[in-house]
Amino acid sequence: MTSNFGDASTVVGDSPHRRSDGPTSSRDPEFSKPSARFASTSARGKSAVPLEEFTTTDYTLKERPFFIPIGKDGVIGALEKLDKQLTAAGRARILSKKQPTNWTGKEVTPGQLGLINHGGSPKVLTKSGRYPGFPLRNWWARTWAGTKGLSDTVIDFQGLTVVQVSQNQAAVVSDPQNHIFVIKNSGFVAYAVEGTYDVLSIVDQTHLPTVVKDKLTGVVLGSTHEVRMKSKIGGQQEKEYVVATFLNIPASNCAILQRGDDLELLGAGQSVITNPSVTLRGLYTRGENQLEMPTKDIFTRDQVPVSLTIYLKWQLTEPLRLATHGYNTPYDALRDKTQSILTQIVAHLDYSSMVKQRSLGPDNMDDGSDPSIAFLDALRTRAMDDMHDAALEYGIVLKDLAVIDRQFKGEIAATMDKLTTRALQAQVEAANVDRENSNKVKHEEGALASHRRR
Repeated sequence: MTSNFGDASTVVGDSPHRRSDGPTSSRDPEFSKPSARFASTSARGKSAVPLEEFTTTDYTLKERPFFIPIGKDGVIGALEKLDKQLTAAGRARILSKKQPTNWTGKEVTPGQLGLINHGGSPKVLTKSGRYPGFPLRNWWARTWAGTKGLSDTVIDFQGLTVVQVSQNQAAVVSDPQNHIFVIKNSGFVAYAVEGTYDVLSIVDQTHLPTVVKDKLTGVVLGSTHEVRMKSKIGGQQEKEYVVATFLNIPASNCAILQRGDDLELLGAGQSVITNPSVTLRGLYTRGENQLEMPTKDIFTRDQVPVSLTIYLKWQLTEPLRLATHGYNTPYDALRDKTQSILTQIVAHLDYSSMVKQRSLGPDNMDDGSDPSIAFLDALRTRAMDDMHDAALEYGIVLKDLAVIDRQFKGEIAATMDKLTTRALQAQVEAANVDRENSNKVKHEEGALASHRRR
């Protein structure tokens, strides 16, 4: 069972669909269980599985000794509960019995905690006032360690750890057994008898530093942040390991997580991955995208190489299908299919049927009298239909396909370009001759009319 504290093997996320019957409580009412926000699908076509089975929760906070969540009574109430647990277990208490005065000594103001090092053990002063030093109150075995604010995010002193995070904050904590858990909108008070509670990072979930964009379309897919922990590996060698990955996914976007051969869809919102067996496969957008794509050289039926520039407009509706086929972006899938389909179509067309038409679109399909209608028909009908069917296999809906430019290559194309250039030059020369003849005729007519008037 998961709680609002992410454990060592949990993928935690806020659900956009809140249950009306309130949170499910565990043995401690201060721990609540978040609702899952994952699509129950599998890359191998298995039946739907719940999130708990996918993340395999096997470690809970409630099994930790001397660990008290901060409830409505605040930090002082949690410290009092922890003090009672330590006393019941036969261990030294952490709350000092000393009473304050109002005339001399170390001062603890309201909203602060006084910290005392008592032979290596922590002692906490919770009442405001002044605490006299040696010899009035037997301070020879104690050392004053200063004060901390009750609202401080992290207090770490002689094995005592206090963590409080506010809205949008998340604390990544390593416990004495090096299990990693995440705290959101809550806090805890803990005393580590063996080992320590280490606060690895306090993360602002709404402003993650690493922005992920689609390299081709420039669309912002989301933002991420990796929290790392240093570990000693024999001697003095230290290495860093990723222990938590935070995700902030905008609306209309999603992420795909992988564990083994299973894939899971994660919707928009704030999430964190702490399960070492779950990895982030990729971020995707479900909005419309458009792009101009150049193709590789394609040979016509008479072996003239041609390069086309294609306009594509698409929308990814089923990201799991795309990831299952091994593509990182919809463009990768569309590029391969587009190249294959256009190669088949152009291979059945002659150079002469293609050279007369540069663009492809509805305006070119008026009455069917265009001599290059074979080229247009093939691309507008067959290519669009074939691409639409092929895109659906990858969970993509193809919205539009157009050829916006083409370039012919090779000796034949060069020869034809020269002939075309000559024809244009001949047309220009003929137009110049016609214009000169027209000017001469008009000049002679004017001269003749002038002569007659005389």
